[in-house]
Amino acid sequence: MDTHLLIVVPCYNEEAVLPETNHRLSALIQRLEKEERIAEGHILYVDDGSRDRTWALVESFASEGFPVRGLKLAHNVGHQHALWAGLEYAASHADIAISIDADLQDDVEVIPQMVDYYHQGIDIVYGVRKERRTDTFFKKHTALAFYRLMKEMGGEIVYNHADFRLMSRRTLQALMQYPERNLFLRGMVCSLGFPSAMVYYDRQKRMAGESKYPFKKMLSFAIDGITSFSVRPLRYIVLIGLLMIFITLVAIIYGIISYAKGDTIPGWTSLLVSTWFIGGVVITSVGIIGEYVGKIYTEVKRRPLYLVEQVLEEKDTEM
Repeated sequence: MDTHLLIVVPCYNEEAVLPETNHRLSALIQRLEKEERIAEGHILYVDDGSRDRTWALVESFASEGFPVRGLKLAHNVGHQHALWAGLEYAASHADIAISIDADLQDDVEVIPQMVDYYHQGIDIVYGVRKERRTDTFFKKHTALAFYRLMKEMGGEIVYNHADFRLMSRRTLQALMQYPERNLFLRGMVCSLGFPSAMVYYDRQKRMAGESKYPFKKMLSFAIDGITSFSVRPLRYIVLIGLLMIFITLVAIIYGIISYAKGDTIPGWTSLLVSTWFIGGVVITSVGIIGEYVGKIYTEVKRRPLYLVEQVLEEKDTEM
């Protein structure tokens, strides 16, 4: 089959895991070519401004004859933007692209099944975790809360799916038409609407190195996901405002009745509680509005998502 596969691997300080990652992905590509599932395959490493030997390793893989290409970004722009850079390259250089993290916690053995789905006419194949046995109690339940909250907010997202997926060229080209700078690819890909399928796998523990998603980044990612795909928080502010008006009217009526009965007693408890409550609601509401205003500010500047410092392709390794 005349199909060119590109495996997109965003990397940030991944020198500890990259040799094993390259070995396993290269062997997989060789197997897919031998089985004639694809005509040709390459690995595209996107170095997201790493401070270690990540890019040096990518260059050495290419010089040693591995099916490797590379994009070295000028500075660290974050996982989603680095992944976008790889997908944008794939949109004009491959028939299908599979995105996977460098730590290979996602199971590469389901990739042949993804490719088979593509040959059956499926444009997007999501890699979905069967369960979360390797996660801590806190991470497992916060992730579950996030997916439920996204669904409640109206966002379209696949449960237990991260960024391990196959996309055909036409879906990649359609995705590139999205102009926004605030990227939440899990939701954006789901909104494309092309034929899709799912493959299920068990997620493994990280081979080496450290996770690039501590709690602070996970929280920021969740906020980005919600605010990028839903305006319901703004609508909730309106409902909270109406509720506060109702409570205020009840309090006014109660105060008038108490005054008419002569039961008014000077006190500070009710005043203190109501002041703090209303103040908290106001500050939270302003914060939510500010999050959306901040996104608008980022969008209207229209700055580039990333800058490429160096491109490594086969012709570069032959010189």
